[in-house]
Amino acid sequence: MKGKVSSKIVESWLKGWCLSRETSFPVSYKSGFHVVVGDEKQKERFVFPELNDDFFQLTNSIDEPWIYLKVSTSPDELISKIPERWQLQSQGYMMTCFHPMEFPDTSLAEGYHLEFSDYNTTFVITIVAENGEQASIGRISLIDDVAVYDRIITEKSHQRKGLARFLLKELEKIALSKGFYKNILVATEEGKLLYETLGWKLYCLHTSIVIPLED
Repeated sequence: MKGKVSSKIVESWLKGWCLSRETSFPVSYKSGFHVVVGDEKQKERFVFPELNDDFFQLTNSIDEPWIYLKVSTSPDELISKIPERWQLQSQGYMMTCFHPMEFPDTSLAEGYHLEFSDYNTTFVITIVAENGEQASIGRISLIDDVAVYDRIITEKSHQRKGLARFLLKELEKIALSKGFYKNILVATEEGKLLYETLGWKLYCLHTSIVIPLED
């Protein structure tokens, strides 16, 4: 991981996330950023490049469910300092790849084909099985000087066929064709392992908390 997290990198990633999700761009909120998402289980999100009083003030003032607070630090740094109503989410990992990805020789598995679509400056590739079923899908949003990769998903019944690697290679081709050479994403634990094999590096931890709706 790097030392100090760049506010610009976090903002660019968040802008790309917003393009991908077709929601309004982030606005500045103190030392971080605020996005009105509008989903049933994610009304808003506040994203901070560093942990400070701005973050902790929100944990004390917010008691409404489904407002996410996200920060580029380890959960160990905050979990004992926030009200119990907040629930830690699965660990995320912000990753960067500022050079061409390192792909082994790869081709699309037999019985699959690609479909392409785009909106705003977001490009979508879907890998479709012979029966018409969606096997894998992923997006890149081009913003500022970076390509933001989002929602890279391979369905369980189609995993271990190299589809995600092929998908990422095709997404990178689009980014490169548009002159974008810097790549950013936030990965899950499982995704992180894949991206590391392709030359991505961990930039910082991406820790999320939320107040879930009580049953």
